[in-house]
Amino acid sequence: MSIQKVLTKKSLGILMHPSCIPGGRVCGTFGQGAKEWIKKLHDNGIEYWQFLPLTPTDSTGSPYSSPSSFALNPWFLDIDNLIEENFIFISSPKELGPTNQNNSHFDFDTADNLTKKLGHLLLQSWSSQAEDRKLAFNKWISKNSWIEDYATFIVIREEFNKLPWWKWPKDFKIKNNKFLKSWIKAKSDKILIEKLIQWHLDEQWRAIKKFAKIYNVKLIGDLPFYVSRDSAEVWSNKSLFSILKNGDLIFQSGVPPDYFSSKGQLWGTPTYFWSKHKRTNFAWWRKRFKRQFELVDLLRLDHFRGLAGYWRVNGNSKTAICGKWINSPGKTLLNKLKIDLGTDYLPIIAEDLGVITPDVEKLRRNFELPGMKILQFAFDGNEDNPYLPKNIEGENWVVYTGTHDNSTSVSWWESLENNSKKRIHDEYKFSENPSWSLIKIGMETNANLFIAPIQDILSLNDSSRLNIPGTTKNNWKWKINRPLEEIEQDIRRYSELGNNFGRTRF
Repeated sequence: MSIQKVLTKKSLGILMHPSCIPGGRVCGTFGQGAKEWIKKLHDNGIEYWQFLPLTPTDSTGSPYSSPSSFALNPWFLDIDNLIEENFIFISSPKELGPTNQNNSHFDFDTADNLTKKLGHLLLQSWSSQAEDRKLAFNKWISKNSWIEDYATFIVIREEFNKLPWWKWPKDFKIKNNKFLKSWIKAKSDKILIEKLIQWHLDEQWRAIKKFAKIYNVKLIGDLPFYVSRDSAEVWSNKSLFSILKNGDLIFQSGVPPDYFSSKGQLWGTPTYFWSKHKRTNFAWWRKRFKRQFELVDLLRLDHFRGLAGYWRVNGNSKTAICGKWINSPGKTLLNKLKIDLGTDYLPIIAEDLGVITPDVEKLRRNFELPGMKILQFAFDGNEDNPYLPKNIEGENWVVYTGTHDNSTSVSWWESLENNSKKRIHDEYKFSENPSWSLIKIGMETNANLFIAPIQDILSLNDSSRLNIPGTTKNNWKWKINRPLEEIEQDIRRYSELGNNFGRTRF
């Protein structure tokens, strides 16, 4: 019997992180703006909304290097909901600082300061909340065991000026539970704030997910393969990772030298001690996936090739050159996930970009997981290029113009040499708008799902780019600075073009 696939028909999606949604005091939130966005997708027959990890970010704003694999980003807390439901009381919205609705970028410090204000307001009114609310909160706490370590981790980190945990005093660094017990008691209010923020985020996002289901829009999340070294998970589960109690890396992750980098890429995240994960029946991984599937309908698994084998580099290495490939027990883990989900298929999109070996292909095909194709990678003049539309065989793919790590298609086109432009223009009859030319090419493929970033649908240049890999400044800050009604025409155009290729729900 053949395995069921997660993508079964031609469809259409848009990639946009919640932070980019119009509205919100600083950036987009889990509020009315997100619901209006879902309704716009529904009204235009677009079935999928994809976004980046919903987790808190690191200091550079990256959600791919989060202090938690389980928590949600406090920047997304919807203030209007908290006020309407009497969870916070303010005499005037001015108390919360200026709004940022008409700007195209937002400031991380402003977002953090707003979170602190909201946290204090939530604490102030908590004792006067009805008993059924307190009961619901405590029930949520008991069902989400990760919250204890996360809240403690965040409060300790604040206590020591956001230093990484391996630079904390010894008892904190090694997580001496006997010592921490009295410290946690002394900091109970601060820890309660972190828990309340996460509870509200969880409630608000579940309302969004429920709303999306009513409107037949499926949510595609994103899960980084590795976990940040400076995270609650690594700090509280050191034995699962290749890290010493003092924080020194035994082994670290990365990829070997290739066409893109002569020294390879060194990521600085600890690799997994797979033997320990096997002995614990993959309990941590299964909890991690369970959490994600509570939040989304499908999950893009970043660096999917790590489930087949991973590049292991010594912890003290300065480049990724001297590493070795180590096999991963991905097949066993994926089979356990199927049992956990109770389905014939896994709702996972395999991020299989870059140099992919036969073992990775085999693993993806064994579970009928759709892979990814990026059109911006296609036109280097190599007729065997796997991203060329004519080389995309079969339907079990998600095709993108580009992702969060790419230039916008307008700027990608501007950066090409004239010879390349002429060759592409002649072969694919590119119009004056490269974004829409690339979108049309993607829709024409046999791939079951085509997704374009919102920046390409709006024909924006790199001033609206979300991330430049290898850099740490001015990324992840872009947001739409116009009401959704003002981009309705572009969404409708995207939908109508998709309809020509049988990709919308009409």
